[in-house]
Parts: sequence; structure tokens; C-alpha cells
Amino acid sequence: MSKKFEDKLEKIQQIIAKLSEESTKGTPIVVEGKKDCQTLRELGVTGRILTVKTGGKSFLQAIAEIELFCASEVILLLDFDRRGKEGTALLKLNLERAKITVNTRFWRDLQALAGREIQSIESFSAYLLTLQEKTA
Repeated sequence: MSKKFEDKLEKIQQIIAKLSEESTKGTPIVVEGKKDCQTLRELGVTGRILTVKTGGKSFLQAIAEIELFCASEVILLLDFDRRGKEGTALLKLNLERAKITVNTRFWRDLQALAGREIQSIESFSAYLLTLQEKTA
């Protein structure tokens, strides 16, 4: 049983390490809110993180803000719930229209590993602690 948790923990840590590496190279990460941003910081992500649901801004304002950074690529990492999935699809569509490459690989990989157990990015710190306890 703990081997299953060890494997899941290791895979999630590898994904987060790759995410951090991409962020360090300059690829901005787009999350929903401040708590998601804080969680990524706690997990060691040091690059630019943009939030789409803070300060009362609309998705259109968030897209305009992302475009202002002149990034050729962004990583979308919204929540795994219905609204997060809808937001990911909407942002992906609009950013691709603006000729910005959208990376959803991290979102898909994390959702496949933990999407049934957690619904938000902000839950990842606690989730990883739980996995570590189960493997101890």
C-alpha cells in the first residue's frame, strides 16, 4: 500500500520540479488566486506567477495582463474543479488566439495523479504532507 503512495509522491515531486524549472527559465505560470500562488511558492516555484481571479478582474482583463508580459508561452495551472476546467479551456482558447503557446501538460499530469483527491492547487502542500505521512 505505501509503495503506491511513494510512487504517487515521487511523480508529483518530479512534476513540481519540472514546473519550477520551466518557471525559472521565464515561463509564467497562471493560477486562479493568491493562495494557489502561495502554495507554489511553498513548493519551491520561484518564477513569475500570475493570478486570474484576484482583485475582481475578469478573464478578459487577465488575458490582457498575460499579453502585456509578452511571453511566448504560459503554463496554465488552474484548479481541477468544474470552474477550473472551464477557465482553463477559456484561457487556452483566448491565449492561443493571441498567438501565445499554452502549456497544460503540468495541469493534466497533476490532475491525473491527484485530481480525484484534491480539487485545488492550494491543497497541494497539505496533500503532499499526507502522502509523506502515509509513506513513512
